[in-house]
Amino acid sequence: MSSLADLAELVRAPAALSVPGDVLAGAAAAGTLDRRTPALAGASVLLYWAGMAANDWADRRLDAVERPDRPIPSGRVSPPAAFGLAAGLTVAGVALARAAGGRRATAVAVPLATAVWGYDLAAKSTPAGPAVMAACRGLDVLLGASGGRVARALPAALTVAAHTWTVTALSRREVTGADRRLPRATLAGTAVVAATALGRADPVPVALAAGYATRYARAQAKVLADPSPGRVRAAVAAGITGLPALQGALTARAGARLLGIAVAAAAPLGRGLARLVSPT
Repeated sequence: MSSLADLAELVRAPAALSVPGDVLAGAAAAGTLDRRTPALAGASVLLYWAGMAANDWADRRLDAVERPDRPIPSGRVSPPAAFGLAAGLTVAGVALARAAGGRRATAVAVPLATAVWGYDLAAKSTPAGPAVMAACRGLDVLLGASGGRVARALPAALTVAAHTWTVTALSRREVTGADRRLPRATLAGTAVVAATALGRADPVPVALAAGYATRYARAQAKVLADPSPGRVRAAVAAGITGLPALQGALTARAGARLLGIAVAAAAPLGRGLARLVSPT
């Protein structure tokens, strides 16, 4: 029987700290921060964990060759258990979204869950992979906005989606290493993402966006200098654990400054937990 530690590794538990900020940024942008928001954030976490478990289930044969220490190929979690966990978390995530936000939240949660499974089972190894994963994160932001004027959250959703594209594009080279053209492209993308998160004459989103860009760009610059698998994995981890700073900037830009700072505070916590359980 699998231990809780094995299951936590399977779903990349610490990386879930990068998830609630999507919902909070969307809710702040749409003006719908209320008692439903924490539950929608919880639904988002469940769907994220489902995606991680489904990812390893789908990759179990490849991981047996490239990453034999992962929970499934190492024998610590059986394939049926991983699939069952992924399916159960998916159902729980959609159910929680419906309970919290009704039909409007369900109308976002169902496409989000579909995109998550579509990425894991079909799109991941195709050229469309980064775009599909970016769509998952964009929908996650819109889940937070589902109770209000969703259109107002579209800029934040596109910003988070663009960041996700850079991380996903890098993650596809975690085993083989990258061509230097890739970190050049993702660095340019990071600069654009950070610029879109700035608030006019507001030091809070400026500081948070600058912190996000500095740390993530530094990791990508190291890939540019040395595009080895280890450097790529470090850049991917920096992109995952640094996302709360970007989400915090977007939340603060929408007027919820203190909440934005609180969201960004998950970034250093996530980096600390990533030393115990890999987020990639």
